[in-house]
Amino acid sequence: MTTLALRGIIKRYPGVTALDSVDLTLEGGQVHALLGENGAGKSTLLKVLAGATAPDDGTITLDGAPVTFAAPRDALELGITVIYQEFSLVPALSAAANVMLGMEPTRFGLLDAAAERARAAAALTALGAGFDPATPVAQLAVAERQLAELARALVRDARVIALDEPTAALSHRETEALFARVRALRERGIAVVLVTHRLEEVRALADTVTVLRDGRRIWTGVVADATDATIIHHMVGRAVEMERLAAARAPGEPALVVAGLTRDRAFRDIAFAVRRGEIVALAGLVGAGRTEVARCLAGADRSTAGTMTLQGEPYAPRSPAEAIRRGVFYLPEERKTQGLVLGMSVQENVTLATLARFCRAGVVRASAEREAAQAQVNALELRPPDLARAAGTLSGGNQQKVVLAKALLAGPDVLIVDEPTRGVDVGAKSEIHRRLRSLADAGKAVLVISSELPEVLALADRIVVLCEGRVRGELDGRTAGAQDVLALALPGSAAA
Repeated sequence: MTTLALRGIIKRYPGVTALDSVDLTLEGGQVHALLGENGAGKSTLLKVLAGATAPDDGTITLDGAPVTFAAPRDALELGITVIYQEFSLVPALSAAANVMLGMEPTRFGLLDAAAERARAAAALTALGAGFDPATPVAQLAVAERQLAELARALVRDARVIALDEPTAALSHRETEALFARVRALRERGIAVVLVTHRLEEVRALADTVTVLRDGRRIWTGVVADATDATIIHHMVGRAVEMERLAAARAPGEPALVVAGLTRDRAFRDIAFAVRRGEIVALAGLVGAGRTEVARCLAGADRSTAGTMTLQGEPYAPRSPAEAIRRGVFYLPEERKTQGLVLGMSVQENVTLATLARFCRAGVVRASAEREAAQAQVNALELRPPDLARAAGTLSGGNQQKVVLAKALLAGPDVLIVDEPTRGVDVGAKSEIHRRLRSLADAGKAVLVISSELPEVLALADRIVVLCEGRVRGELDGRTAGAQDVLALALPGSAAA
């Protein structure tokens, strides 16, 4: 069986040690979970594993023999593949072409298209893919693109496959299918690394778990021998629970009222209200129409029927900028493409929506801008709290904190947050929950969209459940349970 060992791995960046003498041993035929808070060093360790980043010190051995990676190709040639959250696929090429990218079969010096399709199809079939390998990647669903990435690893005879938050954008059914494929990879003797924030996934898949904290390896153990509380304690150095957060005050007057809202082929006849001082959750399965509703509320899309009122006045925003001017701020689900400018600094992203506030006679008052951004970054415990760092270099959870900081600096009356803690570690998740609760307690109206039922139940004063583009029912968040929400969210259930 394959054994890949990393010993004493050190990686430094200006002002921060991302990895501090980290050890990691991966065994063939096992799933090894890699856990840690955002900024713990997981992403950097994956980059070292993939050959994308060279360590400053330490050794890597494969079956006892020392190896070095000058580039990702070196790792690939040794059978080491890392599949990141943002897939490394070429959208314009077919799935088959992506699977065989860099390994294209030739005949008489020309591409052998038939052989390419056949080899790619065989790998995709082995993974249970049901789509045509000739389909352009741009037309594939997220779960199908993930299969193309896995198939590419298989045709390279992968011995180690690392999966970075593989279920972040998958439905429950797609997640279960992925789990089955990961188990099949383990049966083939492949060493699998699973990077996730979800302990239920660790329980379902992993044999061994390693916890990183502040760039150091804190603990490695057998999953079956560890409780969730033990794992969380190693991750954050303290006990963390997703407790139900009670409102500090009774809700006030309606801030946002939606009646008969419809967008063709997306949702129909949506009606609900969000009052000052409360958190309302839009719950439902993937595809129920939650994000589509939120985009209309934020002015990103236009409705085709229905009305909205904001603070008792007619409200029909034609753009997100107009919504922000009216006091409605939307944190989108897709933070990288819709919530951030990745090449800009943390400071520039945090103040982007409120830059006029820091201008005088057309000139930005740099000190005032910096002070305001730093206050938000400190409050959300961004790691590292470096305002000059490019947003694209941060971990996913810390990027989410930057998006939230931008919204909080705007001081909206109505805050709409779509998947506020996706890809966020358990410690930061608890902090974000408390921040949202404090906003509601201060009289703001908060609308939360989340695919995580524990999060919905922890945050919501009221829960509006969508099913196939319609409101199926409304629940009291203080008394509702997970089964109550699912009974309304599942199509074909007996719920009224």
